[in-house]
Amino acid sequence: MTQMCGIGPFVTIPTMVATMGGPQAMFGWLIGAIIALADGLVWAELGAAMPGAGGTYVYLREAFQYRTGRLMPFLFAWTALLFIPLIMSTGVIGLVTYLGYLVPGVVDANGNTTLIGHVIGIAVVALTVVLLYRKIGQISKLTSVLFGVMLCSVIAVIIAAYTHFHPSLAFAFTPGAFHPFGGAFWAGLGAGLVIAIYDYLGYNTTAYLGAEIRDPGRVLPRSIVYSIVGIMALYFLLQVGVLGAVPWEEVTKSTSIASLVLERSWGVVAAKIITVLVIVTAFGSVFAGLLGGSRVPFEAARDKLFLPWFGKLHPRLHFPHVGLIVMGVITAIGSLFTLSDVINMLTAVFVIVQSVAQVFALIVLRRRQPGLNRPYRMWLYPVPAIVALAGWLFIYYSAGLKPVLLSLAWMVVGIAAYLVWAKVERTWPFGPKEIREQYLTATAA
Repeated sequence: MTQMCGIGPFVTIPTMVATMGGPQAMFGWLIGAIIALADGLVWAELGAAMPGAGGTYVYLREAFQYRTGRLMPFLFAWTALLFIPLIMSTGVIGLVTYLGYLVPGVVDANGNTTLIGHVIGIAVVALTVVLLYRKIGQISKLTSVLFGVMLCSVIAVIIAAYTHFHPSLAFAFTPGAFHPFGGAFWAGLGAGLVIAIYDYLGYNTTAYLGAEIRDPGRVLPRSIVYSIVGIMALYFLLQVGVLGAVPWEEVTKSTSIASLVLERSWGVVAAKIITVLVIVTAFGSVFAGLLGGSRVPFEAARDKLFLPWFGKLHPRLHFPHVGLIVMGVITAIGSLFTLSDVINMLTAVFVIVQSVAQVFALIVLRRRQPGLNRPYRMWLYPVPAIVALAGWLFIYYSAGLKPVLLSLAWMVVGIAAYLVWAKVERTWPFGPKEIREQYLTATAA
């Protein structure tokens, strides 16, 4: 939940309201939650059955080894090196944006990050990497503290909004907004869902840490479902509260909406105090994301599918430090771009290779490995899988032509890189397929 919330809603609420043309944006969070929950049930079954470090990498490796060898897990590791750090970059961008409320010169009059702001963003990434250079037990304590700060900041903004709440503002839906032909709600739903699903991302973080969790068959499904439902409630309360405290036309023009709400409700001093908590919350999301994401290339390298140095553990602290450093560098580079560009790009990149492929992986594994130990089985299967698939395809289409083309280009380059690697390693399609069925074998044992 620390990574899911982070800075997301604090920087995207104005964009969401502008995209959907008014207060009807509140329903965009609910529809996004339905897609996230359906996809979360996919993660829950796969993560509980195959609790290995790397999450999706493990699931694609086990499901698609029968027909395409190691192509799909290779492509996931390839894209993960891009989209996971880009998610973290948005947290850094949001952190710097809110810092601009406290420190003049960090952002300009139009809300764009200045050179000083970019330098601060890179420094934040460096600090995060330094703090993650320690054992997982020590990290869990710090993550708990950051989670507490996140809850305080969100709840403070919600309380401030509702102490000066005006229903006439919150529910002043744009006339004709829900008309099935040309209504503002339907016209902006696609772009709104891109924003909403970005704000929900992070419910899968525990799946990346599956190998380091006690009793993953019980912990993973609960953490995923509870996180999505809890964050959905916070987001909906936050969105309605903001709309009831500030006219939606002003919301669309704000770059630090949480600070504006607090300033209107409790004054400048309170606004500055909570802004500090929002900044710490943004830092917490970057911290949690790099913690989980750094495990993905490690698992691929251990299978001799990725560059071998990603598979090395720190000699003293015993964690995958190479992946952490590389993803930290990419996060710093991504923080130099605008928030909307980064969101659209990362969404387009991860949807095809992770989200859509993972739905099919669930179906394939049910057919190929019926004897696999599944501590959790998806409720109402296959309905949630179909809902998740339809939602992801719609979001991919809504991301825009440029991000879609860039994501396809990145995937084509990845396929070319795989073919070169496969030729050297003499694996499929230049050699035999290696059918391992690692978790099915463990189940039998």
